[in-house]
Amino acid sequence: MDEESVRAVYEEVPRVEVTAAAAELLGRLRAAHGPLMFHQSGGCCDGSAPMCYPDGEFRTGGSDVLLAELDVPGVPERVAFWMSRSQFDVWSHTRLIVDVVEGRGSGFSLEAPEGVRFLIRSRVIGA
Repeated sequence: MDEESVRAVYEEVPRVEVTAAAAELLGRLRAAHGPLMFHQSGGCCDGSAPMCYPDGEFRTGGSDVLLAELDVPGVPERVAFWMSRSQFDVWSHTRLIVDVVEGRGSGFSLEAPEGVRFLIRSRVIGA
């Protein structure tokens, strides 16, 4: 693939998407907590999982990248998905898919009391 074709694929493919199960959970969390956001830091343990917070509760800065503003069915406003710049450098060639699985994480993410946790699945862009 030439450089122009590669650039077109990167611009065409959404950087982040959510599964139906994650969308359903986000709808419930939105009803309970108001507007939402994600941040994925890339730290150890649960830091490498996407954390869901009330919008604006996690302070982002110059070391973070806004990957997407997600349109999620059942959520009236877009859900921002932020990632630390160092983590973005590792994941920049992939499409991130936010999913939810049984089991509780150990972070401060809003879904923890539900007995589930968000996780990232990925696909190489262009594959």
